[in-house]
Amino acid sequence: MEIKLKDGKVLTLQDNLTGFEVAKAISLSLEKKAVAFIQDEKVKDLREIVHDGDFTLILQGENKSYDVLNHSTSHLLAQAIKHLYPNAKFGFGPSIEEGFYYDIDFNDEVINEEAFPKIEKEMHRIASSNLTIDKKIVSKEEALEIFKDNPYKIELINGIDGEISIYSQGDFVDLCAGPHLAKVSQIQHFKLLSLAGAYWRGNVKNKQLTRIYGTSFFSEEELKKHLEILEERKKRDHKKIGKELGLFMFSEFGPGLPFFLPNGYTLKRTLEDYWLKLHYKNNYKVIETPIMLSKTLWETSGHWDHYKENMYITKVDEEEFAIKPMNCPGAILVYKNDLHSYRDLPIRLAELGHVHRHEASGALNGLFRVRTFTQDDAHTLLREDQIASEIEHLLKLYDEVYVTLGLNDYQIELSTRPEDNFIGEIEVWNKAEEALTKACIATGHPFKINPGDGAFYGPKLDFKLKDSLNRIWQCGTIQLDMQLPGRFDCSYIDQNGEKKCPVMIHRAIFGSIERFIAIITENFAGAFPTWLAPIQIRLLPVMTEEQKKYCENLISLFTNHGLRCDLDAREEKLSYRLREAQVKKIPYTLVIGEEELKNNTVTYRKFKSKEQVKISVDEFLKLVEEEVNSKALN
Repeated sequence: MEIKLKDGKVLTLQDNLTGFEVAKAISLSLEKKAVAFIQDEKVKDLREIVHDGDFTLILQGENKSYDVLNHSTSHLLAQAIKHLYPNAKFGFGPSIEEGFYYDIDFNDEVINEEAFPKIEKEMHRIASSNLTIDKKIVSKEEALEIFKDNPYKIELINGIDGEISIYSQGDFVDLCAGPHLAKVSQIQHFKLLSLAGAYWRGNVKNKQLTRIYGTSFFSEEELKKHLEILEERKKRDHKKIGKELGLFMFSEFGPGLPFFLPNGYTLKRTLEDYWLKLHYKNNYKVIETPIMLSKTLWETSGHWDHYKENMYITKVDEEEFAIKPMNCPGAILVYKNDLHSYRDLPIRLAELGHVHRHEASGALNGLFRVRTFTQDDAHTLLREDQIASEIEHLLKLYDEVYVTLGLNDYQIELSTRPEDNFIGEIEVWNKAEEALTKACIATGHPFKINPGDGAFYGPKLDFKLKDSLNRIWQCGTIQLDMQLPGRFDCSYIDQNGEKKCPVMIHRAIFGSIERFIAIITENFAGAFPTWLAPIQIRLLPVMTEEQKKYCENLISLFTNHGLRCDLDAREEKLSYRLREAQVKKIPYTLVIGEEELKNNTVTYRKFKSKEQVKISVDEFLKLVEEEVNSKALN
């Protein structure tokens, strides 16, 4: 057989070699580092047979290698659980970003994190053995017999149309498509992290299982570094920082409905003002649409059939209405309010739309997952020949925003047509997916395919941002919609005087402003850049009334220049008040004593700095204004 390596080199080898044997033929060192291989665009076990064609080894330390390791560790966890809790039944056990989980039915036995050391000890005992991890293809009948005592696996097996594979390691067998490592002894550096309740297959009508989360690495050093990052993330938890800085709160009278406190409202409004100015500069028309609209509208849009279970519904004058979960139908009505020529397009309609979605109570998580949020939406109606240029325009806009906010390390995923629960013709979907693909290539933005994860009305580009703690967040999205404009009979007059249906692009940069605030709060650890900080300057008079009066005059001056400042004149020691300003992460703290009063100067200390700098009031004002106007990252 002939295989082509990633560098283009072609090797001629004997037939029926395994991935291990091919790795050894390439290099003895590669055999030791190899975890799996890729052929036919699929990741495969090293003990599977290789055939002619492209061949790529996955080595330890590469991104895909951690997926294989963590997936294998989830099976090791399940085997240990089976030994310790023989009545447990198993659901899913996939690898996820930075780790793995397994959903387990403990048959009413209460399990908490105190059990983790015992479970980890059993995992290490199994890993010290020389058990191989073996794959076997079985018939549906065989699979049903093997898992006859597990209703979760039976349900999964009955839903499989194609090939069914099982993996075994010693006395443990699992239904799984793989791939996996060759031996359990390759799994050594892991940690169980947390547990949570999870409804079987994500359906609240199903039984709630226990989900155990963990993580696994190829070296002790990697694991230690990751655990240190997790500890830092705990310190940066936006719920903790939000409370400390007075940003937001929740009430039992409105689960999942955030209250923004004065500092949080200032932060949110500053982001919104930045967003508005940016959109006016980029030729958007800003609109506001009603928060509640008739059922008939949602039937036309398709949301009633595809999203009804997540919508809040009420009756008005005996007619059913729904609080909007999306802004797009309202934007379409605004478009239809006027007649349009092909010369008018693209028409860009932007909206800071307040939407509501009925999220499961168990999924609510601070500002990350709420039931009401502000979506920084925009809907652009355009001609098909304008798609590429408009996507290019959008990608530049996204770059500008993410760079400004220190989140410029991102990847793009192209999510394609769902297997079911979609509207429109497949030919139209194919055309839309091709248009997005060409636009990304033309603008030099690399992307990867996320098959089947498009919205029900069209494919989309998702923007995955990496923060300062190496976490990936999906924020922005660009959705190409060649369905809804037609459902609403939208039109424009083309150059031949004929009516044509426009294409629509749905897009959001922040996604949800509430969720984005949570992300940047953790990214900056609450120490926001000066332009975003709720309080930019705090003034501390040393002792006298004259100094306090001087501070009040400075506050008036700074406020007139658009800066946000406050006064701490409490009868506390200066050192205590200075420390308090640091705890509140205020960018600039001014200490005003007799010398400052006499010379019309200020002495400032920046957040996290012990250096005190004395300059004139005018110089200080210029310094801060330049930092705010340039939106500098501290």
